[in-house]
Amino acid sequence: MKRLAPPPSRKYEINSVQMAQDYIDDVVCGRLKVGKLVRLAVERHLDDLENASTRGFYFDESEADRVLRFFNLLRHSKGRQWAGGRFILSPWQAFIIYVLFGWKREQDDSRRFRTGYVSVARKNGKSTLAAGIGIYLLLGDNEPGAEVYSAATKRDQAKIVFNEARNMFLQSDDLSRFVRPYMNSILVPSTTSKFEPLSSDARSLDGLNTSGAIIDEFHAHSTREVWDVINTSTGSRFQPLIFTITTAGHELECACFELEEFAVQVLRGTVPDDSLFAYVAHIDEEDDWNDPACWVKANPNLGVSVSLDNLMEQFERARKIPSEQNAFRTKRLNMWVQQSERWIDLGLWDENEAGGIEDISQLLHRDCYGALDLASVSDLTAWVTLFPRPDNYEEMDVLCRFWCPEARLYDDRNRYRFSYQKWKQMGWLTTTPGDAIDYDRVKKEILEDINRYNYRTITVDMAFQGYKFCQELEEACPGIEITGMRPGLVTMSPLVDSLDLRLLKRFVHHRGNPVLRWMADNVTLKWDGTGQLKKPVKQNSQCKIDGIISLLMALDGLMRDTNQGPVGEFLII
Repeated sequence: MKRLAPPPSRKYEINSVQMAQDYIDDVVCGRLKVGKLVRLAVERHLDDLENASTRGFYFDESEADRVLRFFNLLRHSKGRQWAGGRFILSPWQAFIIYVLFGWKREQDDSRRFRTGYVSVARKNGKSTLAAGIGIYLLLGDNEPGAEVYSAATKRDQAKIVFNEARNMFLQSDDLSRFVRPYMNSILVPSTTSKFEPLSSDARSLDGLNTSGAIIDEFHAHSTREVWDVINTSTGSRFQPLIFTITTAGHELECACFELEEFAVQVLRGTVPDDSLFAYVAHIDEEDDWNDPACWVKANPNLGVSVSLDNLMEQFERARKIPSEQNAFRTKRLNMWVQQSERWIDLGLWDENEAGGIEDISQLLHRDCYGALDLASVSDLTAWVTLFPRPDNYEEMDVLCRFWCPEARLYDDRNRYRFSYQKWKQMGWLTTTPGDAIDYDRVKKEILEDINRYNYRTITVDMAFQGYKFCQELEEACPGIEITGMRPGLVTMSPLVDSLDLRLLKRFVHHRGNPVLRWMADNVTLKWDGTGQLKKPVKQNSQCKIDGIISLLMALDGLMRDTNQGPVGEFLII
């Protein structure tokens, strides 16, 4: 099918491919000051150029160039300085387009990335970029009967990107002849395609057949309704794209924070997801938000659409009026200001892999301590065993088992399903048939471990089936102390301190277990009102920390048995 959009005149074309490549070089060489997550996005692309072919992906630079050249057809519609002028991409925007549209799947040459997540501070041109992407998906994507939506919680918000796209059409002689722009829709008669605003306050969200969607200010979405409707309506499309733009917010129990945390883990390599592209620009945790030198990390358009003078004015106001500080930090520095304290540094965690055993047969004659965090019927179950070194009980080797129902590997509601699939393939995760955990299978494999190794104590979380499981283990293992624990602030706080010390000494040899590593990256600390006691909690509802909880409970058994310390509330069954 012949694409509607004509190529831009070479006379006025800007080499955006070179701009994107220069941006990559400037980030890698340190000529641009960017945050850690932006650097990871660049490094991910470079690493994929070396290794993604083994996973069935390739980079099509000619396609990236074609999409970048499409943006030369667009015109700005707002601002005394910009209105009517050609849309010239900033280097960071060129990088996003270059990577997002350049990667392909070898099996059918479709786009690799099906979700794009871009988080930057306000006034950095993300809505304009999103409008341009929406226009491309409508006209240039070779999708018959394309349905492109600008989506938000309210119709007025959904119309921000839509109106920007509509006005771009009206400003562009090259594109306006192909479309019929109306107040609430943009139609392409020759391909029966449309671009419309969509919101959760609409009468119905049913009947969509989405080929492309722009989800605006995702942090304002209190529920997943709009996201889920759009995501489930893309199934019949060849290469659908959901492009999400946002700034940070205050509410951590929201779909946006959940998606951002997932995106960060993808960038860090904690979880695999080859279908997600992420660009997250904010100041780093160690940065002082009062220092203007770090503000550019959250404002890649500083000096273009973002004025340093304006930022300074707002900063001075926030400094004088404490109630406005959170607004400045979230909207202008892109910080989730209520974020809990992340506990375990992944760099330190990875360093603890060194010095471990070469073969698990070396553990056969060593004392060990087990702990079990039983899942609800459809969740992960974790079984962790600690083997202290005979000459130093602070240093220990860690073995883990994880189980989940087979159905969780393919459940669209499980954001980590691709990670689960990979971990099962690698042998780190065991599944049981159906959509509910098979407790008999779990008990059977635990008893096999108990017969293999020299267990001194076993601790079980008393939630869900914990009490019943304790009784069954006591009957099957009369010579082992079986303990039921209720994890809480008093129980967990000293164990957190103890594990901290062992990690700092590089004494927790976890054998590089990727499931446990993911869980370590999911843990934040929740403090009591006095600031003295803390316990580990998960960052959001989808991530899991069961392995870390089990590790702490096993450590409790070790410390009690060797008179190293407390500890908390426990029951001898």
